[in-house]
Formats: sequence, C-alpha cells, structure tokens
Amino acid sequence: MAPSSLLSSAIISTLLSAVSVRAHGIASAIVIDSTFYNGYNPSYQYQSPPPTVVGWSVPDDLQNTFISPDKFATPDMVCHLGATPAGAAAPVKGGDVIEVQWTPWPLSHKGPVLDYLANCNGPCETADKTKLEFFKIGEAGWVDQASDLWAANVLTNNNNSWLIRIPEDIAPGNYVLRHEIIALHAAASPNGAQSYPFCYNLVVDSEGTANPGGVPATEFYKADDPGIKFDLFSHPTTYVIPGPALYSEALPVSQTKPGPITATATGVYAFTAAAVPSAAHVKDAFATQEASASASAPAPTTLVPAARVASPATPQVTPATS
Repeated sequence: MAPSSLLSSAIISTLLSAVSVRAHGIASAIVIDSTFYNGYNPSYQYQSPPPTVVGWSVPDDLQNTFISPDKFATPDMVCHLGATPAGAAAPVKGGDVIEVQWTPWPLSHKGPVLDYLANCNGPCETADKTKLEFFKIGEAGWVDQASDLWAANVLTNNNNSWLIRIPEDIAPGNYVLRHEIIALHAAASPNGAQSYPFCYNLVVDSEGTANPGGVPATEFYKADDPGIKFDLFSHPTTYVIPGPALYSEALPVSQTKPGPITATATGVYAFTAAAVPSAAHVKDAFATQEASASASAPAPTTLVPAARVASPATPQVTPATS
C-alpha cells in the first residue's frame, strides 16, 4: 500500500474511533417487529459507497455534540447538525412499538426524553426539513424525585434504549420520527441545556385517518423555558417538560422490557414515491453485518431506582471499518 494510502487509512481509523468512544451518545439504530435497522453514524461518510440507512445523515456531528439554546431556532434543531434526509425508511404499523438504540449515555446527563412525528406528505427522502411540522407522541421527564431518576437515566439503565409507540389513529403515509434527549447537567447557566435530536424515516401502515397538526422543530423551545433553563442542583421540587403539548391520542408505553429484543432480520426499506408503499424488506451486504450485534445484548426485565448503573451490555453500534 502506498504511504499516502496508509496515512489516509490511519486518519480514517482515528476518526472512526473518536466517533465510537466519545462520552455523549448517538441514537444508532432502531428495532421494529424483530427487524434491526441502522441509523446514521458520522463514520459512514468515510465509506464508499456509504450505506443506505433509515437514519438521517449527520456527518457534521463528528464530536457527538449537541444543539444549544442559541441554536434552537436554526435548521440544525430539526434532526441535528447539518442533517439531511435518510435514503430509506422502516415500515411500522399503527400501535407498534419502536425500540431506539443508543450508544452509551452518561448517567450524569440527566434530562427528559421526547418523541415527535411529522408527516412528509410524500417521500421523506426528499423532504425539506424546514417545512416539517411535528406533533409530540411521547415525553418523560423527572421520573422519580426521591432517587433523582430522570428519563435519560431510565434509557441508560434499560440497555441504552428507549421504546416509542406509534399512535393507532394516524393516517398511513411517510413520517419522520424525531427522537431527542435534552441534557440538563449544565442548564442552570444561560445557553447551558443540550439537545440531542436524531431522526428516522418511517412508512406507517394504519387504518387511521387522523392528520394531527404540528409545529416546526425550530419553534419547540425557548432558551428561557422552565424546562430548558433549569438548575438540577438547586433542590428543585418540580420540572415542566418543554415543548408542545402531547398529542391527545398518543399511546403510552412502559420502558420496562419483558426480556431481550431479538433481531431476527436486518434490512432497509425499498423507498418509493407512493404515499403508502407496500412493505418489503431489502437485505444488503452492510445491513447483514449487524444481525449478531443487534441480537446479542440482553435487556433488563425491571427498572428500579436502585439499579442506576451503566448497562454492562455491549452497545448496538455499527462496527467501524479501517
């Protein structure tokens, strides 16, 4: 191999390692009905060709960073830094549960977990993110004051994963799922809150007809909202979850998983321009590599405040290649 090639490989390997080990997590994958779908990892930009995945691309997020309150009104707030639409989508039915898998999330980064949907009104892979209007389908904040257990801690304790249930009444079509943690460990200071949003393309199969109204992600929060500028360490007694009101037909879901979620297949969705394309999984060489990593990690059967320790399970992340 030529010296320049060796140098390039070394640089890429270093960058891939940096993306994998940073303390702040990324939402790396989803599981729907025992099928594992890759999200986006910034290391993909160094692969040629890059894999087609259901997670929106965020190649600018090399440092696993966040969106600060002074950037809440910018397009980066929609699906993270410089996000562009995913080239595939995952099929899901109304009422189904989606498991979002994260790389390790630090217990010190306490805060709420929020979930939104936006109807693309056409193919999501060509959606204009600035025109997406989201409605909130899930929220959790301060779960247990006595033990100082927050939704983000629950996510960590539950094998770095979060469960989301799709409303049964929404009309079928192409939707963007926006999943977000807001870390509050520095939120006592102006501009101290940290938003970590990640997006996935979905194709919803449903018998519903509802088309809930929504708002752009750039209008979700203000820097001085009580759930954004918040002092974790001042002995607070209440917490107000920020953002728009929860959709009236949002379906609750327990974050206590009954047992390990086993991914029996991997794949991406063959996207078409139809509003409700037929569900068909397409295996690809890249996705096939993920089956063993997705299926191997056990999940706890209970969540109790005393169990607030980092999950010992191997995070389900895309293997880096040098």
